[in-house]
Amino acid sequence: MNAPSPEPIALPTIADVEAAAVRIKGVAIRTPLLNFPVLDERLGARVYLKAETLQRTGSFKFRGAYNKISSIPPDRKKGGVVAYSSGNHAQGVAHAATLCGVPAVIVMPSDAPKAKRERTKAFGAEVVLYDRDREDRAAIARKLADERGAVLVPPFDDPLIIAGQGTAGREICEDLSALGVKPDVAVIGASGGGLMAGISLALKARVPDISIHAVEPEGFDDTIRSFKSGQRERNERMSGTICDALMTDRPGVVTFEINKRLVGQGVVASDAEVGRAVAFAFRELKLVVEPGGVIGLAALLAGKLDVKGKVVVGVLSGGNVDAEMFDKLIAA
Repeated sequence: MNAPSPEPIALPTIADVEAAAVRIKGVAIRTPLLNFPVLDERLGARVYLKAETLQRTGSFKFRGAYNKISSIPPDRKKGGVVAYSSGNHAQGVAHAATLCGVPAVIVMPSDAPKAKRERTKAFGAEVVLYDRDREDRAAIARKLADERGAVLVPPFDDPLIIAGQGTAGREICEDLSALGVKPDVAVIGASGGGLMAGISLALKARVPDISIHAVEPEGFDDTIRSFKSGQRERNERMSGTICDALMTDRPGVVTFEINKRLVGQGVVASDAEVGRAVAFAFRELKLVVEPGGVIGLAALLAGKLDVKGKVVVGVLSGGNVDAEMFDKLIAA
């Protein structure tokens, strides 16, 4: 007897991104798309950076979290929501849940930056800590959701989450179109792949020939290795980079299906290169960006891609960095 065929994966579409844009309008901040002459001169390119550091909760994660939680049917809201995150998704879910009148429990690694843990609690969520090297955060979250009758809000592998993140890409396209500019290249940091999948849906819908590149921390290049092998590859470890926001064990099922088709390529950046990019953003661009949020810029500054003469789009995806680490990086 033949084995049953696997269930088809429900992939979000550009229509879902458009619906998310309507849902989050007036709640999420329409963040600016910034151009800096000093960066253009340094790279010999025209570079536009989407400043999601200025988003509610300090990262793009609020977009997907609000799109997901505001879509929960009224009869399911009583049990609340459960999420797992190293910090940015945690804060996004905590804040979105409060705005939607829904209780939230967040499973966070015990070594997550103190600022992220404290801000998650300040947004009204209950925080449950775990050991990222020894425990499975998704399993802990699923158990809590089952016990409490809560809705699980995953950090990336969910059509509504991906569509919400895609609204950042939609705004990029609209702002560039208003300037009469067509982008050639996009660089997007990759963890589980939700931001990259959502933005890629939006960019490719309007600029089909744009070349999109994933950027990952050195030693945590599961997405790039997955592109090469054609299947989801795992990272050997779950800690050991300053890019705390970009440590996942492997790409998501849904996100990988989108990203292998729309992206399919990428580069890595070392912690040293990321640290220099944090310092560059502070000194030259007057922006505070966390290590995981600056990784696309780090790859550009390190010359990992040939962008001379091209129009480049990058995303500064988060600004939630511990003061101690930030001081160390900008002083180096």
